[in-house]
Amino acid sequence: MSEKHYDLRILPLFEEDLMEIADYITYRLKNPIAAENLIDAAEAAIYERLANAESFEPYQSTRERRYPYYRIHVKNFIIFYVVIDNVMEVRRILYDKSNWKKII
Repeated sequence: MSEKHYDLRILPLFEEDLMEIADYITYRLKNPIAAENLIDAAEAAIYERLANAESFEPYQSTRERRYPYYRIHVKNFIIFYVVIDNVMEVRRILYDKSNWKKII
């Protein structure tokens, strides 16, 4: 049995979310090491998931979607992605204590 190979696509919105979070942690909380650790952890989690992107339970959204969302929990954040054909498209990273269900 051959494994499916996924390509990775990171949307600019994800990058904006991540940079906003990192800036908040760095400048507002004055903890640049924690910000860097979060970025490293997010990157590692995404690449770890890339090998089996569809092997996890999709998020049961109340909205009708063409492609179901999947989640990756990293520290106090949730990374959201979809799978389109053979592409794992990373879309958002949001604070897990926020009202992210309204956003997603």
